[in-house]
Amino acid sequence: MTRGKDELYPVELRAPDISRWRQGNTGIPYMTTLDSGKPGPHAMVNAVTHGNELCGALAIEFLDQTGFKPARGRVTLGFANIAAFAAFDPTQPGASRYVDEDFNRVWDVATLDGPRHSAELERAREIRPLIGQVDYLLDIHSMQHATAPLMLAGMRDKGVELAVRVGEPEFIVRDQGHAAGRRMRDYGGFDDPASPKAALLVECGQHWEAASFTVARDVTLRFLACLDLLDPAYAARHLPKSIPPRPRVIEVTQAVTIETNSFSFVEPFQGQEVIAKTGTVIGHDGGREIRTPYDDCVLIMPSRRLAKGQTAVRLGRFVA
Repeated sequence: MTRGKDELYPVELRAPDISRWRQGNTGIPYMTTLDSGKPGPHAMVNAVTHGNELCGALAIEFLDQTGFKPARGRVTLGFANIAAFAAFDPTQPGASRYVDEDFNRVWDVATLDGPRHSAELERAREIRPLIGQVDYLLDIHSMQHATAPLMLAGMRDKGVELAVRVGEPEFIVRDQGHAAGRRMRDYGGFDDPASPKAALLVECGQHWEAASFTVARDVTLRFLACLDLLDPAYAARHLPKSIPPRPRVIEVTQAVTIETNSFSFVEPFQGQEVIAKTGTVIGHDGGREIRTPYDDCVLIMPSRRLAKGQTAVRLGRFVA
């Protein structure tokens, strides 16, 4: 399991019992496809890419408990890093992010086809054929800090367009991911501008705050609704009635990758801070100063896992 300090936030959510999903119906444990029998897209709602993130599993539990069935096409409900999730302990909630390595950094073809072995790579290889069949993916995550939710849409126009159609959360981040490895939402056709496939990664708020489940549930329902996968009667009962704020797009221009073993921020940044002036020092990486590259620079998800080779923070700006 991961090592390091536990987050200093209370655990307000429970880890749901997902054992009923173990067998699934796809030939892959913890992957279940609901087929309407009618023409339509294949969408996927994925949870627990990281084992310490509970809100996605609770969103899938909500769909199950409320009798969700797709109105057309197919919807796969999946649990990704089940080994890490099984080790979640509310007394040490930060310790089960992964078993051997970050599950969301192994989704490039060279790594998946390569010789390395880890618990996360074996699971990624197991679910890879199914991910390759999916037309639309919603990958549900949560965050280290208690900051506003974000939708990570990748760099392609189709990802931003899908995020706008979903309509929640307000902030849409257009980004390239991480130098440490490729995410599931960037796999295959999802990142191919010539493919109609599209994927979103939603960050629902702090890992264990109750509000993260509300965001996960509502974004999941809006995602299914924008693809016309909700039965009208089901939507009338459960689809949020509120009108979300107008989306705001933040384009990430730089991911700050840590080069030494002595990285530190100058302040305890939480995320979404807007730094007014170009050239403002926000951190130090050994002897290197990390400065903002332009005015009104937005800090996206500054990390507490400040290890060499990892992303410390992403720098972005609001765009039309």
